[in-house]
Amino acid sequence: MSGKLDLLIFGAHPDDAEIGMAGTIAKHTAAGQRVGICDLTLAEMSSNGTVAIRRREAEEAAKVLGLAMRSNLELPDRGLTLTKEHVDRIVAEIRRWKPRVVFAPYWEDRHPDHIACSKLVQEAVFNAKLRKYMPELEAHTVKDTYFYFINDLDVCDVMVDVSGVYERKVAALQAYRSQFDPISAGNDYVQTPLNQGYLERVEARDRLLGQKRLVPFAEGFVNKLPLEADLF
Repeated sequence: MSGKLDLLIFGAHPDDAEIGMAGTIAKHTAAGQRVGICDLTLAEMSSNGTVAIRRREAEEAAKVLGLAMRSNLELPDRGLTLTKEHVDRIVAEIRRWKPRVVFAPYWEDRHPDHIACSKLVQEAVFNAKLRKYMPELEAHTVKDTYFYFINDLDVCDVMVDVSGVYERKVAALQAYRSQFDPISAGNDYVQTPLNQGYLERVEARDRLLGQKRLVPFAEGFVNKLPLEADLF
């Protein structure tokens, strides 16, 4: 599989990107844009499910969202570190897919892996444009980097109205039954914040943000650079 991407979303675990921006992904794929997700880990430390189950769930979610690609770097879950090895793996992924825009988790979150992922992606985006860094791979400059919210919401710079595709976000999240549905997990499941009404809280968050612009559902993003405008 090859070809440049319009959007490349990085997440620490399969389901991070869907929680934060599945509606935005669906809106862009519906418009004919090429969108991909790169999960950094297999989420092997998750209390519920298995690596094999999580792979199948991620593949199901990818089909729902119409992704052009989905990859997994298989870095250690709960072991993401700001090291050259981990940064270089992400640099290689950016240079392989040459995305116009990159997305990463917001840099403040209750889960340390989400914070680590955010830092790693920021380093990799910067290094990916340096032609003398890993010169065996063609350098690539990302036009913009945006940050999406997973667990904790902050003030956003941009909101995307995802009302028309929200059922696809719900379907993508429901693909992760091992994480969000204690009934389907069977008797072996462990109670976690994810299976105690988490999806309902995500929906409430998206409704609340949409209310600011009087739309049913919205997803919010942050950019560390000023947003450019010619005229208002």
